[in-house]
Amino acid sequence: MASTVWKGYITFGLITIPVRLFAAARTERVSFNQIHQVCGSRIKQQTFCPQCERVVERSELVKGYEVEKDRYVIVNDEDIKQIAPASSDNMEILEFVKAEGIDPIYFDASYFMVPEEAGKKAYHLLLETMRKSGFSAIAKIAMHQREYTVVVRPHADGLLLHTMFYPEEVREVPEFRRDESVTVKPQEVALAEKLVEGLAADFDPSKYHDEYQQRLMQMIEAKREGQALPGEKPKQRAPVIDLMQALQKSLSELPRKPAAKETAAQAINAQAAKKQSAGRPRKAASG
Repeated sequence: MASTVWKGYITFGLITIPVRLFAAARTERVSFNQIHQVCGSRIKQQTFCPQCERVVERSELVKGYEVEKDRYVIVNDEDIKQIAPASSDNMEILEFVKAEGIDPIYFDASYFMVPEEAGKKAYHLLLETMRKSGFSAIAKIAMHQREYTVVVRPHADGLLLHTMFYPEEVREVPEFRRDESVTVKPQEVALAEKLVEGLAADFDPSKYHDEYQQRLMQMIEAKREGQALPGEKPKQRAPVIDLMQALQKSLSELPRKPAAKETAAQAINAQAAKKQSAGRPRKAASG
């Protein structure tokens, strides 16, 4: 069973809805342990105090913030609870915005928002209202010892919450900018559009898998069984000399899509035209 990461209320005007948050996604990856090559044993990491010259137990540790070189302010859990904002257990909707107006670069983590029994009707009222209006909600929530700006949006099965980065957390990279010195020809754009259309499809996340992680597991299994390691030659990339030539070659190598199926309306119209044509008297051939 999934564990609750936050429990509290979402407020919508004078309406208060008790909800829980559950992590919607998590990274899956192959993890490795540190092994002592000499004896094959797993290494244990210990906390060592250089001043006392001994290993320190966890019970002896406290939180500290460095204010100067080697000078710390000690902070305990009670201090943190004392300054916790109202958003620690109450998520107030601040405004509603159109989802397309939010740049995805600000999105961080995703959570499922689930109502408590007492809040189910109000929850579904908010959900249906947001679905019909096309709006998402902006709110604030405190968890994991920080306050987040969040966007709450309707999903097929309920409300989703996404924590967001603050503007100062989004990095500025001087190299990432529009280069006005570069121009592309209309013919190049037209060919590139055809290439996009040829690769266009409905998004289906089940089609995509982490092949690198799969290869890692295959390699580990092969080493376990004492077999040869699986391998694959990297694709040879031909140097791009002419952009138009590369676009034309890319188009020629696209897999052909199956022809679109005839719609019901088209089939009915075609059948009616056939009957009408069959009912007309034929002209006599001239002799």
